[in-house]
Amino acid sequence: MLQLALCDDSIDELSNMVKLINLYRTSRNFSCEYAVFSNGFDLLSALEKGKRFDIYYLDIIMPGFSGIDVAKEIRSFDKTAPIIFFTSSTEFALESYSVKAINYVLKPISKEKLFFTLDEVLEQIKAEKDEDALIVKSHEGIQKILISNLVFAEVIGRNVLYHLRSGKVIESTESFSSVGDKLMKYGCFCKPHRSYLVNMQYVDTIEKHQITLQTLSTIPIAQGKAREIKQQYLHYQMEAE
Repeated sequence: MLQLALCDDSIDELSNMVKLINLYRTSRNFSCEYAVFSNGFDLLSALEKGKRFDIYYLDIIMPGFSGIDVAKEIRSFDKTAPIIFFTSSTEFALESYSVKAINYVLKPISKEKLFFTLDEVLEQIKAEKDEDALIVKSHEGIQKILISNLVFAEVIGRNVLYHLRSGKVIESTESFSSVGDKLMKYGCFCKPHRSYLVNMQYVDTIEKHQITLQTLSTIPIAQGKAREIKQQYLHYQMEAE
């Protein structure tokens, strides 16, 4: 069940939000729970105690911690949870995108506005859940890696390194054989070397001893395995057409 956080220093605005969300739950047959906060400090206190939410609705102009301040704290541990700002002023629109807010809605909040934003964010959440992904326990905590963003994985010592399209590297301590079992089922990965798994959608060229990726990384090919890898890549390309 999705968890929503509603944060606004206006009791009237919070009451209106609660009323509209209850209306949305009934009309859309949508199951969720929500928590109400009358200031940013209370919301941050809940987060510090380990409480997490799937969607955050934040007023921007609040005394003490503004909605932007709260959003920055949220982004320090959750890079992807949808944040929606509600405000009476347009002056913070640009700053709201610095914390990757997915929407910026002007008050007063009507049924139409709230229904539209909730429909939009739930569609996004559904699309992300439907997309192939790995859940990885890294040194930074539990992380979700979209298969479409994973360029290659390698093992160094007892650590598995996941190299992402963005250039970020996520490090995990897990068995490379179990990683291989998970990745090979997607059909877009090949294993040119015992220490590497490569997402073939990022292959640029395949030579006798190495694969060059679109990110300019080079991956070694084990001796005598080049022909097999080339055939695998050709089959992948034909299936993809």
